[in-house]
Amino acid sequence: MKKCNEAYNFSEGEWINMRKDFGAKPTVYPMPVLMIATYSDDGTPDVMNAAWGMITDASEITISLSEHKTTENLRKKGAFTVSMATEETVVACDYVGIVSAKDEPDKFAKAGFHAVKSGKVDAPLIEELPMALECTVKSYEDGILTGTIVNVTADESILTDGKIDPAKLKPITFDPVNNAYIGLGQKVGNAFQDGKKLKPARRQSGTGQLQTAENC
Repeated sequence: MKKCNEAYNFSEGEWINMRKDFGAKPTVYPMPVLMIATYSDDGTPDVMNAAWGMITDASEITISLSEHKTTENLRKKGAFTVSMATEETVVACDYVGIVSAKDEPDKFAKAGFHAVKSGKVDAPLIEELPMALECTVKSYEDGILTGTIVNVTADESILTDGKIDPAKLKPITFDPVNNAYIGLGQKVGNAFQDGKKLKPARRQSGTGQLQTAENC
């Protein structure tokens, strides 16, 4: 019997496996490159690079973080910002992910970043990163940070018709298999619209007329 991961080899007269198993690994595409920025007690801005994060509710973000200078700041300040790493800042964003503020206290400045205090939370915004979430700490337990999104802020330079334009933002994603950063591609479809093409037309009750999927 054919399995879902097999194809038929007519020359050999047998089914062959067309998929490869890699085991349990943290692999998903696209994987965001999130820049977590905080203030220390003395007001020094810090930033780190995190990939394991996602939106978990309408106003909530969850990020996997091991112990860092950032987690110390989170406990003391109760706030942080999450900026999207971009193609233009890939070197700086990678740098702050491989250097600890405990070893290099001035790594924020050495990355070429400039901090501006958020007007919504006690955390820095990064001038060079045009889009950010301003968040308060909801919880940090067992290496999992959950934050409440207070506001989304974006520089006018990445807006089109008043909306965030990914083509202008140029965010990057992390490829965990090849240890690479990849830019996003072009638009390929319309969310909540394209799937309607596969919805069958319905007959309107009592009228004998067909009702299109768009009107259902």
